[in-house]
Amino acid sequence: MKFTKNIVIFFALMVVFSSCGDGWKNYISTEVDVEMGKSAQNQYDAIYANQILDEKENKELYNSINLIKERILKSGNVTHADDFKWDLKIINDTVLNAFCLPGGKIYVYTGLINYLDNEAQLAGVIGHEIAHADKRHSIDNMAKEMGLAALISLVFGDGSSLINIAQNLLGLKFSRDNEAQADEYSVNYLYNTVYDASEANGFFEKLEKDNQTQEVSEFLSTHPAPENRKQVMLEHWLKLGGKKGKKFEENYSRIKSLLPKNTEKSW
Repeated sequence: MKFTKNIVIFFALMVVFSSCGDGWKNYISTEVDVEMGKSAQNQYDAIYANQILDEKENKELYNSINLIKERILKSGNVTHADDFKWDLKIINDTVLNAFCLPGGKIYVYTGLINYLDNEAQLAGVIGHEIAHADKRHSIDNMAKEMGLAALISLVFGDGSSLINIAQNLLGLKFSRDNEAQADEYSVNYLYNTVYDASEANGFFEKLEKDNQTQEVSEFLSTHPAPENRKQVMLEHWLKLGGKKGKKFEENYSRIKSLLPKNTEKSW
């Protein structure tokens, strides 16, 4: 295929430029993110086949969460807002988590939605996950851990190699630097929306209070907390000007009422 040949040529050029030290992602086409995300999404959809809420049956819930996503994408701060197809799926489980695959495939757990206090806090988490994809952290880390040749082979090899992508992404842990950048850009995204960007750290504030729980431990195992996370995010918000926005607490109560009752959990 012409695209595969272009990747081979592109790889040769990357070898020349790799000494620049700016990270592999600067020399890898965003088409790699898109292809990897599609393959990984197929695997995750199979893993959560019985848990992903049907969009037609949960239209109002999906519309509400997708509106949050769209407000972030239209903030003007998401570099690849138009390069990726930012799909969002809701997983019916008490897990306190969300994640975004390369290329913009977003998954949010009902447990997380139920756990938070307002819409701005959820926007902060979704913004954080969007930042991981927008800043291409998975691509950069996989290239470093697997080696660039292995990464290219994995994405553009035969069909059997693609089934390993989800497993590789599942085991991939972001660095504290990745987390710090995702935190910063979550604030940036929210600051240019109707949301109160000071609430971007609300999830982490709640996590800190509940850090004895298994769910929190699982989240931190893949999202290592940067030092002084909450304070750094608050200071960044103040540096931007400290503009107040909306929390949409009443509307968030409505959103939570749309969740399946079997995944509600008391905290």
